Amino acid sequence: MLEIHQFPCLTDNYGFLLHDPDSGETAAIDTPDGEEYLRQAQARQWRITAIWNTHWHPDHTGGNAAIVAATGATVVAPAEVERIAPVDRIVASGDMVMLGKHEAQVMDVGGHTKGHIAYHLPVDGLAFVGDSLFALGCGRMFEGTPQQFWASLARLKSLPAETTIYCAHEYSLANARFALHADQGNDALVIYAREIEDKRERGEWTVPFPLARELATNPFLRADDPEMAAHWGGDAPHETLAALRAAKDAF
Repeated sequence: MLEIHQFPCLTDNYGFLLHDPDSGETAAIDTPDGEEYLRQAQARQWRITAIWNTHWHPDHTGGNAAIVAATGATVVAPAEVERIAPVDRIVASGDMVMLGKHEAQVMDVGGHTKGHIAYHLPVDGLAFVGDSLFALGCGRMFEGTPQQFWASLARLKSLPAETTIYCAHEYSLANARFALHADQGNDALVIYAREIEDKRERGEWTVPFPLARELATNPFLRADDPEMAAHWGGDAPHETLAALRAAKDAF
């Protein structure tokens, strides 16, 4: 059974080490802070053997060099990462990545950046989604188009509802405040937002989270809902998504 070690990095990033005790292999999921990853791995006597990047942004690739220098880890990443860091294996949608005998499927979740990917481990019921999807939110659309981003979110929506989602930032409280504004009258959202607020007041993390709850409450995943479309003036889901994203950016 895979072991997942989560820890805070930088200001609001989360770091993840994914460890297979059978093979002894450990993957660093993105690398906000290479030295912190090495400290966390050493404390568990795990050796990082691979880096799985989701996209090129420095708070997801900035630690690659330090980890590779210390461990010789193999860097697996989308092609866009090559603009700032060497990559040993370029992967894209449909490719498979292995950690021991555990299989991760590479998904295209572009929109935050054009080449953003996620790693879905179907047997283990896990998905590491970087900045594509957050609790009650989604990433800013820096490079992609609304059509591209909606197609990406639709792929994430199609995963089994029991999938556990690991995103890269602790943005849930701010996202909840916008979600309550965007999707008024959603009772499930009100309950979820209250739980997030309570957790943050206690200093607890809100990541990971079950996909099922996001399907019912995340306004960005609900852009194909007729009521959301009517409220936000979208004739198609990607238009509703674009309106929601613009509103969130200015909220």
